[in-house]
Amino acid sequence: MEKVRFIMIGTGGMGRSHIARLLKVPEAEIAALADPSEQSIAKVRETFPELRNTPAFADYRQALAEVKADAAVIVTPHNQHFEQGMACVDAGLHVLMEKPFVAGSQNAEALIAHAKEKGKHIAVAYQRHLMGTYVHLHNLVRNGELGNILFVVAYQCQNWLTLTAGTWRQDPELSCGGQLNDSGSHLLDVVLWMTGLEPEKVFAEIDNRGSRVDIDTALTVRFRGGAIATFNVVGSSTTGMIEDITIHGDRGAAFLRNGKVFVAGAGELHPVEVPAADMPDLGDPDSNFVDLLLGRVQEAAAPAEYAVKIARLTEAAWLSAQRGGEIVRF
Repeated sequence: MEKVRFIMIGTGGMGRSHIARLLKVPEAEIAALADPSEQSIAKVRETFPELRNTPAFADYRQALAEVKADAAVIVTPHNQHFEQGMACVDAGLHVLMEKPFVAGSQNAEALIAHAKEKGKHIAVAYQRHLMGTYVHLHNLVRNGELGNILFVVAYQCQNWLTLTAGTWRQDPELSCGGQLNDSGSHLLDVVLWMTGLEPEKVFAEIDNRGSRVDIDTALTVRFRGGAIATFNVVGSSTTGMIEDITIHGDRGAAFLRNGKVFVAGAGELHPVEVPAADMPDLGDPDSNFVDLLLGRVQEAAAPAEYAVKIARLTEAAWLSAQRGGEIVRF
């Protein structure tokens, strides 16, 4: 394979972000656009004139049947991901899926098993696996520089409640969950990915703030081995996205403060900022997926198996909250 031909399933705002990244990859080609919205297709053609003659379909299944392609990028409402992912695999395509992968851990496991049976790659667009700040923290933890992890504090706030008002993201039938299942899934993912910790029991309090889906979540997790983490996902914030993560080990601590990393090593009382030059970005999920399909890397930055872990943790949090804060064991 010298060029990877993609079918874009979903061409809204996030879909256009994927298109913009793929158009920068010489070995990638947008072979077709699929979206039931004529306005979304028109916006793509307006934004990317080079795609004005690219075939477009209202039904993604017609695109799968008529267009020769190697892979698909799926950027649609969450409840559609499973069906679309299975159809793409059946059509012989590799799949890059927007988070949070598919609705529910059982569907996630089923799609992964189906892809393995067909010999197809499936990855999730968790871009933090490639961003310098998070990669640096991941390496600190995995190289043992902080020692045994004792405590993690993960915080994320966003004006999600007002930002997504009136959209499918607050329709539980389409989104299959609220802020914890949307932007919040990035926070859960990056902590589990950086630390490698396995949840043992979960306690959560959730408030929908008048929405039909979860908006604010306070989640406590006890991991196997004794580490504790608190996840604070605030979707009712009046501010834009802010994300902070603190990792305490028995030999040091690391602090991510909205894009900047500070580290205090063994015996150091005051954390020192890590120069940006020490945290080079590794690309994006789209270019990484092309590299995977061309054999340049052996594994996607965020294989679908990570999404299963996040789905299980999210489901446990919802169950705990539904049961009035009851502790849920894995």
